Order: sequence, then C-alpha cells, then structure tokens
Amino acid sequence: MDNAWNDSFDVVVVGGGAAGLAGALTLARARRSVLVIDSGSPRNAPAAHLHGYLGHDGASPAGLLARGRAEVTGYGGEVRPGTVVAADRLPDGGLLVRCGDGSTVRARRLLVATGLVDELPAVPGLRARWGRDVLHCPYCHGWEVRDQPVAVLADGPLAVHQAGLWRQWSTRTTLLSHTWPLIAEDRELLAARGVGVVEGEVTGLLVDEDRLTGVTLADGGVERCRALVVAPRFTARSGVLTGLGLPTVALERDGHVIGTCVESDPSTGATALPGVWAAGNVTSPMDQVAGAAAYGVRAAVAVNADLIEEETRRAVEAYRVTA
Repeated sequence: MDNAWNDSFDVVVVGGGAAGLAGALTLARARRSVLVIDSGSPRNAPAAHLHGYLGHDGASPAGLLARGRAEVTGYGGEVRPGTVVAADRLPDGGLLVRCGDGSTVRARRLLVATGLVDELPAVPGLRARWGRDVLHCPYCHGWEVRDQPVAVLADGPLAVHQAGLWRQWSTRTTLLSHTWPLIAEDRELLAARGVGVVEGEVTGLLVDEDRLTGVTLADGGVERCRALVVAPRFTARSGVLTGLGLPTVALERDGHVIGTCVESDPSTGATALPGVWAAGNVTSPMDQVAGAAAYGVRAAVAVNADLIEEETRRAVEAYRVTA
C-alpha cells in the first residue's frame, strides 16, 4: 500500500465484511466518495457456507464478500487492503484515518464495521474445528447437523439455554457439564426437554478422517458426537473507537458478562462521537450476516443524511452572503 495516499473521502468505512460493504454500497449509490479499508479477517472465514440470508442461503462467505466488493467498486467506491489502527480528529471536524503501514486518509465521516473476535473455551483442538463442527449458532448450522448427536459444552451461563435451543434440531442433544456447576433447576429443565447430562471435564476432541466423532473426558471416558456446541466470548474489535474516546461496554446475559461491544443508536448506528457511526457485530454481536448487512445499510442512510444536512447548512450560509 502506498504510504502517502493523500486522499480525502466523504466516508471511510473501516471493515469489509457484510456490514461495511452494505454500507459502502449504499453510500456509493448515493454518489458519495467512499473508501473501504479491509484487514481481510472476516469473523465467518472458517465457515464453508452461510445460511439464513434470503437469496444467498448456502453461499460461500468469501464469495459473498467478493461480490460485494465488486458491487461497491462498480458504483465508484474504493476498497483497499489495510489495517486501521487509529483515527484522529481534525480541526475542521473531519477525521484522519491511520493505517498500520503508516498511510493516512482523510474522512468527513467514519463508519466502523470491524466486527468481533470469538474467544473460544480453553479446550485443545476447538479452534481448528471452529465453524465446521465446533459451532455456536443453531440458526447458522443447526439444519446441517439435524438428528445427529450434538454435545453442548457447559463452561458458562449460556450452556443450559443453548442445550434447550439445539434440542429443536436434534433429539440427540447432550449437555457436557465440563466446568460449569449445574443447579437443580438446570437439571430439571434439561430433563424436561429430553437433554441428557454427561458429567466430567472435557479434555480434547476426537477426529476421524477430518470429521468430529466425539470428545474425551478427564476420567478417561468418551462421549460421541458429530457437533460440539460452545459459547464463545464476543470481543468487539473496537480499537479505532476506543482510541477516539468511545469505550466498550459489557455484554451481559443473566447477570454474566459474555463479551463486549460499543454502543450506538440501534436505528441509525450513530455513536456518541460526532461524525462516527458503527454497524454490524462490533455494536450488535448477536446479528447474523443478514442482520449485519441491514445494520450497515441503516447506518449508511444516516451518514448520508448527516452529510446532506451539513452541506445544506453551508449552502444557506453561502447564499446569505451573496444574496
């Protein structure tokens, strides 16, 4: 990447996932100069297919993003590789966006769609199978493992909820107690739903011919399964926003912290920082691809409206001087 872009854009979009590209496409079609800076590390990269996105069910995540980039550039937008490390407020109210290689670009407005990182439980082998047969979202993967033995790893407050949810896709769902203490109420709920409980800490995964076949337990036992469900910690990729002074907030479920996110207006994506919007999983961790894309569009519409308001105000001021 050229270390002296010397470019200025109406909007710089940080992150080239579904939210960022959908926002950029909307802005480009609104005849805005828009640049997407993408680090090339989408959250769903390990998955071979995406689901639940009308018209794109079963599509390759990488293929969807490639088509999105082509659509953005087809309307005059730009997409460049790079990692944004910071943004500085300029005297005129705009922002100077700084990349890891020392390059900079000016933006009148900033749309941050950097997503999140899934932090997995500390069980050997999980990361290598993540998005394949180590899963967390039944709406993304449940159909593909329907009626197969599914094991849910209990290492946090979501485990019992997950087990009851995955039971919708497979009557062969089992909860692995692992490191989470189950109370009597939990056990009653699981029993009522027909979810079995296997006691003991999980120590590793069993894989045969590149397919998950089960997990090993601390007592030497084995529990067979075709899918292992975990609850990752959702950690927002928020460095650019925190550097500008917008802290992350805790994401809680039943009184337990399950991750972090940045706060933004749920309708517009506007943050507490003037001229800065956020969209997608960085601000709404539970969104699937379709939801993240929709969030990007809503934010882009709000950004364009804000620019029009500013341009109108300046036009009126200029008109009054010459009238």
